Amino acid sequence: MNFSGKYQLQSQENFEAFLKAAGLPDDIIQKRKDTRGMIEIVQNGNHFKFIVNNDNQIQVNEFTLGEECELTTPTGGKVKGVVNLEGGNKLVTILKAMKSVTELNGDILTTTFTLGDVVCKRISKRI
Repeated sequence: MNFSGKYQLQSQENFEAFLKAAGLPDDIIQKRKDTRGMIEIVQNGNHFKFIVNNDNQIQVNEFTLGEECELTTPTGGKVKGVVNLEGGNKLVTILKAMKSVTELNGDILTTTFTLGDVVCKRISKRI
């Protein structure tokens, strides 16, 4: 399955609680909670480039499946991790105490972040 495309955030669940659990200060949480981010994914075989634009704050993550890389977390930190493909439509990453699963079903991209017992879900639609 090819993930390439642009996706606009449609809804999110528990995002504020996730940012709080990640240790972000309240002023940053207030700025980030209402963003309507866009994700552009460029896939070339096993190589991916994720460009996340949250109200003009751009984060770029580039990785090759199964190889260690440095990634920027949703909270802005940099950590080393490995992204794997599961089931043909899920990109799964474990970064220290956080797990990220990005799943593509048709035109819907669902990303679920788990940090301890806090689970955040962000749903985007291909545009």
